[in-house]
Amino acid sequence: AGFILDLDYSLQRQTNKEMEIEVISPTEICGRKKTMYWAFDQYINFYAKFSKPFTYTLVTDSMALDDGGRLLPTCKALLHFDTTKDEQVFVKVGISAVDIEGARKNVETEIPDWDFDGVRKDARKAWNETLSKIDITTNDKNDKTIFYTALYHTAISPNLFTDVDGRYLGMDQQVHQGDTLNPMYTIFSLWDTFRALHPLMTIIDPDLNNAFIRSLIKKHQEGGIFPMWDMASNYTGTMIGYHAVPVIVDAYMKGDRNFDIQEAYRACVRAAEYDTTGIKCPDLVLPHLMPKAKYYKNSIGYVPCDRENESVAKALEYAYDDWCISVFADALNDYDTRDKYARFAKAYEFYFDPETRFMRGLDSKGEWRTPFNPRSSTHRNDDYCEGTAWQWTWFVPHDIEGLVKLMGGEDAFVGKLDSLFTADSSLEGETTSSDISGLIGQYAHGNEPSHHVIHMYNYVNRPWRTQELVDSVYRSQYANAVDGLSGNEDCGQMSAWYVLNSMGFYQVCPGKPVYSIGRPAFDKAVVNLPDGKKFTVIAKNNSKKNKYIKSMTLNGKPLDKPFFTHDDIIAGSTLEIEMTDRRTQP
Repeated sequence: AGFILDLDYSLQRQTNKEMEIEVISPTEICGRKKTMYWAFDQYINFYAKFSKPFTYTLVTDSMALDDGGRLLPTCKALLHFDTTKDEQVFVKVGISAVDIEGARKNVETEIPDWDFDGVRKDARKAWNETLSKIDITTNDKNDKTIFYTALYHTAISPNLFTDVDGRYLGMDQQVHQGDTLNPMYTIFSLWDTFRALHPLMTIIDPDLNNAFIRSLIKKHQEGGIFPMWDMASNYTGTMIGYHAVPVIVDAYMKGDRNFDIQEAYRACVRAAEYDTTGIKCPDLVLPHLMPKAKYYKNSIGYVPCDRENESVAKALEYAYDDWCISVFADALNDYDTRDKYARFAKAYEFYFDPETRFMRGLDSKGEWRTPFNPRSSTHRNDDYCEGTAWQWTWFVPHDIEGLVKLMGGEDAFVGKLDSLFTADSSLEGETTSSDISGLIGQYAHGNEPSHHVIHMYNYVNRPWRTQELVDSVYRSQYANAVDGLSGNEDCGQMSAWYVLNSMGFYQVCPGKPVYSIGRPAFDKAVVNLPDGKKFTVIAKNNSKKNKYIKSMTLNGKPLDKPFFTHDDIIAGSTLEIEMTDRRTQP
């Protein structure tokens, strides 16, 4: 038997800055690696112990991965075992971002012996405990598999980043002595996950979500600001907005406050201001982590498209994040800050062009960028971010009423919204974004900016459109297959959308603890709340054909609007929905 340890392999051909393998004994091997890509300083240390002695060959010269390509450093170990027929060899591996000793302690503590079946049993038990937070009733095995696969996806990240001795690598790239009872986490894809993953966590595991928030606050303290996309305690500067803010404000507004509230508030305001001082990140990352767009939106009220890339997308997300800050400030009786950020929250109005009825780039002279094509995309190098004007025009989750007025009233708004789902799905441009996927018309379910849009119909008295479009997404965008998602999973966001919607509801605006009712996929869904209470959704007369809602009751009382609150969930309520095959007027 043999074993290949390939330390130089990396996803996306990342640059290997450091690589080291050391054979400690005939049964032990360890190593260290540092890679550089969009995380500039990504460290991994490992320690591996085998159940049988090995001999070995180290390969540490250079070789080309492609014929005629440049030579790249290699670092591989080929282990050889003198095994008999059908003999098993076990290996257990620990990892640490701190050092090799941390990796050794981790594996020795968590897997002290060679009980493979015991480890598998414990893992199965842990996953079953996680998946049992929600019970669904359905006769469709495919739908059940899709649901629990989605719920599994929502529990993969953020990742634990503290060793068993409490040490971890901080945002300042220094080793810190922490506390295993209050560990640090990493892998925060916040541009994606603030929308549904974290709202889902406030329902099924608010304590863990609070632990995530405490990690984000600590990262602000260590590195000088909230991360936008934290990768192994690296400021990557990837994506836009400052979406640690809605994660924190949403939890606070739902009553989940097991974190330093005043420090969280200061960090939220810090993230919204243009201030490049005191931030510990690579020089190349700083302009992305603290873009000049914040200066423009704070000083002149809008982000000029001739001075800042992705100006429209940044501005719309800033307006929403600033609305969250205004809500937080109001709750803390800081009324001057509340009023300031409430004004910033209305900045989305600058970008709406009443002639084309799209959100458009506005230059430093106050003129619209021309030429304009709402289906044009130049990936990460235009006025939008992984999208077009068709998708970004709708990102005003905090003020749908205001957007309706801009559009000319309910009927005009509905007409424009209908056109989103019926427009030709083609994109134009030489480098169109591959992230714009899962298209229904120009609605792009495969990327996050569209995820709230279907539920906007509930706000303009067309709930049947929400119901039939949610049903359409179930059928076209999720499948029990290897390619069962229409876009990048994005650390659980794509699946969190499905988990919430398939139970029958979705939170359109994190920070407002209100849920919009859509089209339940299952006959019954029961959320087993942490305190022992249950929130139950029962869909009567449910079938693939019956995708519309005829009537609703909450705890036996008629519900005449397609909304309920977070308090309704945590109180332990029952939402009964009678389904039909015909559209029902509100």
